[in-house]
Amino acid sequence: MSETVEKPPAVPKSAKTPTEDGLIDPFGRRISYLRVSVTDRCDLRCVYCMPERMEFLPRKEVLSLEELERLIRAFMRRGVRKVRLTGGEPLVRKGIFTVIDSLGEAVRRGELDEVTLTTNATRLEEFAPRLASAGIKRINVSLDTLDPDRFERITRRRKLDDVLKGIDAAQRQGIAIKINAVAMKDENAREIPAMIAWAHERDIDVTLIEIMPLGDVDQDRMDQYLPLTQMRDDLEHRWTLTPLGLRTGGPARYVRVEETGGVVGLISPLTNNFCDDCNRVRLTCTGQLYMCLGQDDNADFRSIMRAGADDAALDHAIEAAITRKPKGHDFEIRERGAAPAVSRRMSATGG
Repeated sequence: MSETVEKPPAVPKSAKTPTEDGLIDPFGRRISYLRVSVTDRCDLRCVYCMPERMEFLPRKEVLSLEELERLIRAFMRRGVRKVRLTGGEPLVRKGIFTVIDSLGEAVRRGELDEVTLTTNATRLEEFAPRLASAGIKRINVSLDTLDPDRFERITRRRKLDDVLKGIDAAQRQGIAIKINAVAMKDENAREIPAMIAWAHERDIDVTLIEIMPLGDVDQDRMDQYLPLTQMRDDLEHRWTLTPLGLRTGGPARYVRVEETGGVVGLISPLTNNFCDDCNRVRLTCTGQLYMCLGQDDNADFRSIMRAGADDAALDHAIEAAITRKPKGHDFEIRERGAAPAVSRRMSATGG
């Protein structure tokens, strides 16, 4: 009996192949943005992200810093111009500044346009000067409340003061801050307008994010889910919102709050899916490349590297993975007790 050979997915005739002009996916989108989770570990336990008793990965499964940097460089060769380091919490990864400093040098040489970071800011006060000296210009801070008791309920840790000190320290270093806040029904919904006003007074923009059904957590998603259509209606009763034409290739749509002069982004994967111009892929700390946050399909680069692949083999594997990038995700929250749309947790993929 002859062996059946699986054929690669067909690429629409209108789309370019990855080698013709950087990384172009089957739907003609240029992939220029790589998000890299450098660790699954975190010093918080946010209720929408992970359970209280989280089991973290064995260290042997996590890419070394050298492996992480080699993979990032491979994507840079294929046209990636922006890299965001995420976690877990990236600043808990021992030795991570060897990667940050190296990528900062790549920006100075013109090999990258930007290196950014997403952090919970609990260690930002300590590391803000080093981040600034490495060339980090912008940081996203994950912060869902300014109330100490609510912060403790959401994160299961009492560290709000550390976060606020970290934000202040980063701003003193000239690092621009954007706050990412997950909107949660019956938790922080009423506080969000006050958070936006507080942030805009400090020249900080805010992006609101709907709960995403990734991984099992200790609470039911239906108890957490707040549609951003509802949140936007509330904001429009308070302020004048002017839609902005800003496009970053990401899922957010932006409005200016005329009364404050600041910007609010809205990431609504459930109520209003914006995948058409997606320009990004996600690399986990274990070397799995997810072409879409909301799909399980991935390419295993850890096995490729540890099997001795040279740079040409890595380049080929990247190109092959991009041909599998889907048009969009299938997130939905329909009923109480439903299984998550994707089994892996957000901390395993990178925030």
